[in-house]
Amino acid sequence: MRTQVAIIGAGPAGLLLGQLLTKTGIDNIIVEQRSPEYVLGRIRAGILESVTVDALERAGVAARLHEEGLVHDGIELSFDSQRHRIDLHALVGRSVTVYGQTEVTRDLMAARQEAGITTVYEAQDVSLHDFDGARPVVRYRKGGVAHEIRCDYIAGCDGFHGVSRQSVPLTATQLFERVYPFGWLGILSDTPPVADELIYASHERGFALCSMRSRTRSRYYVQVPSSERVEDWSDDRFWDELRCRLDPQSAQSLVTGPSIEKSIAPLRSFVCEPMRFGNLFLAGDAAHIVPPTGAKGLNLAASDVLTLADGLVAACRHDDKRELDAYSARCLRRIWKAERFSWWLTSLMHRFPDADPFALRMQRAELDYLVGSEAACRALAENYVGLPY
Repeated sequence: MRTQVAIIGAGPAGLLLGQLLTKTGIDNIIVEQRSPEYVLGRIRAGILESVTVDALERAGVAARLHEEGLVHDGIELSFDSQRHRIDLHALVGRSVTVYGQTEVTRDLMAARQEAGITTVYEAQDVSLHDFDGARPVVRYRKGGVAHEIRCDYIAGCDGFHGVSRQSVPLTATQLFERVYPFGWLGILSDTPPVADELIYASHERGFALCSMRSRTRSRYYVQVPSSERVEDWSDDRFWDELRCRLDPQSAQSLVTGPSIEKSIAPLRSFVCEPMRFGNLFLAGDAAHIVPPTGAKGLNLAASDVLTLADGLVAACRHDDKRELDAYSARCLRRIWKAERFSWWLTSLMHRFPDADPFALRMQRAELDYLVGSEAACRALAENYVGLPY
C-alpha cells in the first residue's frame, strides 16, 4: 500500500489527525494493534479545553459534543470541610466542556467510517522502518498475511507503551519522568453527579475528585497508595471512603449505586524530547504523560495533532516543511507548561506519604492563599481552561 501519512494508533489523537488530514485532502492510513471494541472500552478523560473543542469542530465531528456536552464555567476546591468555587469564566472569560474521551473516539470513528478511509485494526507485529530517510515504511501482519505501507511521513499516536517511541534509539532521546507514590481509584456509575461542577477535595485521608460524564453518569476518584489492588475495593468500601473525604453537604447529597467500571490509574509525569525523528513524529501519550489532576492529557494530544496536521498539510500540498521543522519545539513549549500545572495541582491536592508536618502546613497555607487571592485564582483558571494555542 502507498499513502502520504501512516498513522500508528487509533485512539483520539490518531483518529483526530486522520480526520484533519482527510478534510484537507491528505491521504492517510491508520494502523491499530487493538480491536475497535477495545479502543472504545478505555475509560479516560472527560474535560475538554476550548482548543480541543475547536479542533473537533475543524474536523467536522463536534455536533454531538455541542448537543450532549456540559459547559462548565467553574470548579470547586474542597478542604477543611468547606467548598470554594473558582469561577473560570469570570476570571479568564473561558470555560471547559465535559464530554468523555470515549465519546470523542466514537464520533471520530464514525466520521472515518463514513468517509471510507482505511483503518487497520488488530494489526500484529507492527514495525517502523527507514523513518530517518525519505521513504518510511510500516510493516505489520493481519490474519497471518504480511503487509507493508510505504509513506512520506509516520505519525506515532500509539501511546506510552506503543511501538512508535520504542522504535527510536534511546541515544536519540532525552526522557524526563516522575512517578508518584499513589494512584487514582476510579469508579463509573449511572448516578446523578453530586454537584453541578467538579469538586477537587484535599483531605487528611487523601485526594478525591467528583466528576461526571453526563447529568446521569458520574465519575469519582479517590487517591490510593500505588500498591493497592482494585479487587480489594468493593463498591461499598469505595463510597464510604469517598464520603469521608468530602465536605458534609456533598457527603450527605452523594447518590451511590453499583459501579459499571472500576480501575486504578497510576500517576506519572513524563516527557520525551525531541518529538521528531526524521519523518517520524510523536504525538499525545507517545511523547508525554501528565497526572490527570490538571485534565491536560487529551487536550495536549489535541494541540499536538493540530500543530502536526498544519505542518503535514503545508509539506504535502505546498512542499513547505518549515512548520514540520518547528513541530517539536513548538509543542514542547506548551507541553512543559501543562506539565508544570499538572505537577503543581497534584502536589497541592494530594497527600504524600513522606510529607512532614512542615510540608502539610505549607500545603494548607497555599490552599488558603489560593482561595483568598483573585490573582492566584486567575492563574489557576488560566491554566485549567488551557493556555492560548
